[in-house]
Amino acid sequence: MSANLKYLSLGILVFQTTSLVLTMRYSRTLKEEGPRYLSSTAVVVAELLKIMACILLVYKDSKCSLRALNRILHDEILNKPMETLKLAIPSGIYTLQNNLLYVALSNLDAATYQVTYQLKILTTALFSVSMLSKKLGVYQWLSLVILMTGVAFVQWPSDSQELDSKELSAGSQFVGLMAVLTACFSSGFAGVYFEKILKETKQSVWIRNIQLGFFGSIFGLMGVYIYDGELVSKNGFFQGYNRLTWIVVVLQVKHLKFYI
Repeated sequence: MSANLKYLSLGILVFQTTSLVLTMRYSRTLKEEGPRYLSSTAVVVAELLKIMACILLVYKDSKCSLRALNRILHDEILNKPMETLKLAIPSGIYTLQNNLLYVALSNLDAATYQVTYQLKILTTALFSVSMLSKKLGVYQWLSLVILMTGVAFVQWPSDSQELDSKELSAGSQFVGLMAVLTACFSSGFAGVYFEKILKETKQSVWIRNIQLGFFGSIFGLMGVYIYDGELVSKNGFFQGYNRLTWIVVVLQVKHLKFYI
């Protein structure tokens, strides 16, 4: 039964990740009347929904008791400010990463993005070796080399890329590539840093995700104010939002960070 559950979870994760890439890419290239939704606001909304989802999970773990929920949140977050502050670093990096993914998918086709973004496996492995002193076997290193080779081949110029040059200029492709590469390094570092924090403390993963979401919302709102403040004041925070936009946001919410 546990094996079937693992395969089911893997299948759902693959479907969710793939659908997120395709829907996000489509939502950023779809031509509609009126202003396009702001990726910075979508990141903030996703973080707020993550907080709500994790609070519900903590509420369930506390036997659906509001008093127990309030005590857990107070004891684990408010009474442990230093532990909470530790999450500011990975939270800021995750917020940057989420914004970079929108930039990447606005400038790259979905297939190139999906393959290139798998470099985060390599960066995560390198950070795991350097920060957690993990040791990788021969087959693991060989798999990483094959991954890098595949990414290199996908970036190799082809006739189809020349045909697509009308939609994506060389400049926009370079911007998208730099965005996804930066996201790979930020994802690797933040993921290993978060894993290190989880192993050093006894707080539940849902509490840690609430802390991540709290700082992520703050950093995200700062990004909205700095980069899209004028557009928000002119057309509103939820400008350009439609059913597809909310699907993208909900799919992002399912990207909760956890390690077993």
